[in-house]
Amino acid sequence: MTVSLPSQRLRAGSGNGAAVAPEGDAAAHAARSGRIGPNAITRMAEALAEEIGPAATRRVFTDCNLAHYLDLPPTQMVAEADVSALHAAIVRDLGPDTVLAVCRSAGSRTADYLLAHRIPRLAQWVLRRLPPGLASRLLLAAIASNAWTFVGSGQFDAKGGASPRIAITGCPICRQLSTAMPACAYFAATFERLYRELVHHGATVHEVECAAMGNASCVFDVRWS
Repeated sequence: MTVSLPSQRLRAGSGNGAAVAPEGDAAAHAARSGRIGPNAITRMAEALAEEIGPAATRRVFTDCNLAHYLDLPPTQMVAEADVSALHAAIVRDLGPDTVLAVCRSAGSRTADYLLAHRIPRLAQWVLRRLPPGLASRLLLAAIASNAWTFVGSGQFDAKGGASPRIAITGCPICRQLSTAMPACAYFAATFERLYRELVHHGATVHEVECAAMGNASCVFDVRWS
């Protein structure tokens, strides 16, 4: 993700905010490629190793035939099917508390990587000094324009304003899952970390609908106080 504040494009939405969507070329590319940035693999491997240890991490990756990523961590886009398989293996092999801890850790690590390597320092400086509502709308616009890098062939939509809402349809994390609880803690933690660093230190992100539970989309509510 790269934030470029002057060039972000918002389209008018209904209600109390603005709706944002990926730029046409990026969305078309995602639909064709079905590929996702390597953070979805590499940060998950780091979080697993810290939470359950290297040996157990290898068992999880082996369970979904992805152990080669531990031997040679990816540096380019990966197949979204690999991301789906890894998340399914984590849910299958680990208890719910461990799954939550691992996914939230991986999401925070992904946000930290974006802050360190993908979001220019000047853009971060500007966002931190704007009113939260405006900073939120600009951040969502930047995320939307780069959403193809983490939703692959899925669809990203977001509404800004005082009560931002993010929706992912065709979420790659959920494609092999059927759960009783929301399953996208990885995305929720990524968004929350970015919001706390760039918009408001008290921001929280909660997944209120999830495709793994049978909902049409994975939906995240953003709040701050």
